Amino acid sequence: MVPLNAPTDEELTRRAQAGETGALGLLLARHQAPMRAVALSLLGYGPDAEDAVQDAALTALRRIGDVRDPSAVGAWLRAIVRNASRTRLRETREMPGLEGLDHLRLRDDEPSQPEQLIEQHAMRDWIWDAVDELPPQLRLVLMLRHFSGVTSYREIADVCEVPVGTVRSRLNQARGKMAEVLLSTAAQSHDDAAALTKESQHEAVETLQASERGSLPRELSELWPAEAELVGPLSKPGERTHPVPVMRETLESGVHQSVRHVVASRDITIWEMDVTHVGAVQTCPPTLAWLMFRKKRRVQRLRLIFPQPQT
Repeated sequence: MVPLNAPTDEELTRRAQAGETGALGLLLARHQAPMRAVALSLLGYGPDAEDAVQDAALTALRRIGDVRDPSAVGAWLRAIVRNASRTRLRETREMPGLEGLDHLRLRDDEPSQPEQLIEQHAMRDWIWDAVDELPPQLRLVLMLRHFSGVTSYREIADVCEVPVGTVRSRLNQARGKMAEVLLSTAAQSHDDAAALTKESQHEAVETLQASERGSLPRELSELWPAEAELVGPLSKPGERTHPVPVMRETLESGVHQSVRHVVASRDITIWEMDVTHVGAVQTCPPTLAWLMFRKKRRVQRLRLIFPQPQT
């Protein structure tokens, strides 16, 4: 259930702009599902989508003060994810590990030192606390890349005496851990996002178990009403496809799923699944995601998203 006294987006944004990192964590937790939905729609299911959401979280950390309409912060966050996703689509060269911190680099025409730039931002204490929590190897490459004049992957590799590929890997890990630290502030408070996600986790497990049994109890029938529609892969061209029969057909073909991760908001829910297909007629990718658009808690559209082929 959503707490009746849950703070509004506007309240949380203003608190975040005043330097309250917990408020920013709550905002990101609340909007994580719509943010992921944007990334999934552009990048497909896989690590690139997850990276785009993490990039956006860190961009939000640096730029929350730029939000002019706090009540529309959700649209602002989705726009950041959209930009991060499009950047990934068109990038053919090295990508920064923390897009949101790029402007902190030292440049010859900028007299300010990194610590002076950080002092100008209300989130400076959080940034350094988060950096300090990183393991030394990750902390080193991150500080070189984003808080020093040693910015190229080759230069960092030479300084650390490791291959360039290791630098990329460590930067990716550092970015992910910093995003986790920020989002973990939401876990320390009981906001609507945590309650919705917990409830949706239960729905996901119950849906899979009911499909295995071959029948949905009434509460799940309400979750998957008659107007629910499966779109995209596995839907039937030219006709409306309800998700439940497809679930049964998938099971009958030998494909089984288990819940790996859930993120939910009031109108968008994402269930990430691990897939097994022992004896299946056709093999499936080892993971996939259910992207659901809901109205009054009932699923209106379901799109299955499979991993993008590796190039």
